[in-house]
Amino acid sequence: MDAVGVAVGVAVGVAVGVAERAERIVALRDDVSASDDLVESGLAAVREIQSWADAQHAALVGKLSPDGFAEARVANAAKTSIGAATKSTQRSQTLTATPKLAEVLGDGQTTAGHVDAVTRAATQLATAQRSELYERVDALAAVAAASTVEQFARRVAAEAKRIQSDDGLDRLARQPRNVRASSWVDVDGMWNLRSRFDPVTGVRLAARVAPTVEAMFAEAVPEGCPDDPFEKQKFLTGHALIALLDGTAGMARTGRPDYVVVVVADADPVVRNGVVPHAPGELNLGRSTRLANRALHHVPWRRHGGATNLDNLVPLCTKHHGRIHNDGWVIALGPHRELTLCLPDGTIHNTGPPSRRTAA
Repeated sequence: MDAVGVAVGVAVGVAVGVAERAERIVALRDDVSASDDLVESGLAAVREIQSWADAQHAALVGKLSPDGFAEARVANAAKTSIGAATKSTQRSQTLTATPKLAEVLGDGQTTAGHVDAVTRAATQLATAQRSELYERVDALAAVAAASTVEQFARRVAAEAKRIQSDDGLDRLARQPRNVRASSWVDVDGMWNLRSRFDPVTGVRLAARVAPTVEAMFAEAVPEGCPDDPFEKQKFLTGHALIALLDGTAGMARTGRPDYVVVVVADADPVVRNGVVPHAPGELNLGRSTRLANRALHHVPWRRHGGATNLDNLVPLCTKHHGRIHNDGWVIALGPHRELTLCLPDGTIHNTGPPSRRTAA
């Protein structure tokens, strides 16, 4: 028998197998007395047909011309989204590189999820490393047939890590290669962003976002802020990101620039980001202004008659400024700038006067 005859015979045999499974599924669906074991066998038959169909789909996708319109053609024919069509295209490429895995998929022994696990792992690797992964995965076709998607995904991910380790890359060197960001518009019309970063970048981002949240919302939150603490934190973080994007993260809620002033006791002030608000170079503002500086706090509060003068001001971060206003912390500043802090539980902390070199 020639090759064409063999191919036809195989196709006929597959078609018969698919038809037999379909008949069994329909019969079980209509059998009101079918046992759980029989229903499970029917579910396995559905999986086998679906796997066979996925294998055929991938093979046909691979026959399309490799131009920029392949995904659009797939989406149109399958009546799906471009994103799903792109996933189908990637699956087809993975199966082309792993013929044994394609074979067990066509036999109904695995699922498209097993193939997608390989695709995800491969995208984290360099081109040469991907080829090595495909070779290893193809040798694991039998493992795929005996594993769940989750089990096989863990095995494939472990193989990918071994390949990277063998390539001389330690974990910190690999992590920047795994940085990803994607965006989409959901059904509510909201623009969404999903991202993952290496730990160093993550620390840098957190160092910008967390202080911005504290600085902007220590005293009040925007209208519409949720009450649930987790949703509230996500809400405030989102608005802090907007402020960072707009360049307004350094602005107080009144629109005043968030200047940072470093005050040295008994010495000339060191001013950053320009001048002291409202009185350049002047630290004693009396009762002429309420606002001293975002970094300075009135010891006797303004509402209690406190003046905006150096002897009534201490530098505080936004977090501790909020504690004093909202959590019952009481501070007292002595004549030599010695500070006493009284906590609600009665605990008292004292600090001595700063030296001439001390900057707060």
